[in-house]
Amino acid sequence: MSNLKQAETPPPSGDSFFGNLTINVTSSLGLIPISNATVNISLTTAPDSVVETLITDESGQTETISLPAPNIAYSEEPGSPMPYTEYNISVTAPGYEPVMVSGTEILPDANAVQPITMTPLEVEPPGAPAEETVLIPDHTLYGEYPPKIPEDEIKPMDESGEIVLSRVVIPEYVIVHDGVPQDSSAPNYYVRYTDYIKNVVSSEIYATWPENTIYANTLVIMSFTLNRVYTEWYRNHH
Repeated sequence: MSNLKQAETPPPSGDSFFGNLTINVTSSLGLIPISNATVNISLTTAPDSVVETLITDESGQTETISLPAPNIAYSEEPGSPMPYTEYNISVTAPGYEPVMVSGTEILPDANAVQPITMTPLEVEPPGAPAEETVLIPDHTLYGEYPPKIPEDEIKPMDESGEIVLSRVVIPEYVIVHDGVPQDSSAPNYYVRYTDYIKNVVSSEIYATWPENTIYANTLVIMSFTLNRVYTEWYRNHH
């Protein structure tokens, strides 16, 4: 996986590239849409300068707006500057704890949907901060992250206990180990398979890539996940 990060990232250029953004605001209790929420959008590099103010509708959605983004070529060539522009999204609504999301990524010629969940004030625990802050880290294709742990292309098979399924079975949940494989103290989380695939895809692919490239990468991620489920988890639990 290529790393696109450079030492310095220039600000959005005046090349007339734009990306679209829609914000969905819901309550943490029952995912009820929150209408009439005030949404302020600013550049992460200039958080005090609001560039757009929006109001959510009855469905908890804002209108779709166009925001400046970098040159689309940045997301297609390794070693390029940051291929997306980062924005802060601050949301307030009567009866809810304010929320600020920092680092929403806007790619050129792409549609971004930012979900935001707000906590009702009556269920907020004592001593909680006045505003909930969500920090979105750098995209894995751009940020500085530890290298992936190398694996053998062909793994040894146990002499007994192997199960060969007659068809592909898509699990409802997968287990995500929140740590390196050798760390038995790290917690395990049950994550819906579809949510897991969606999150991995959004972390390892840019929406600006050709459609067939996105399909191919998604199929690889699905195949790798299913292989891991049925060569490790399924074998150890059945």
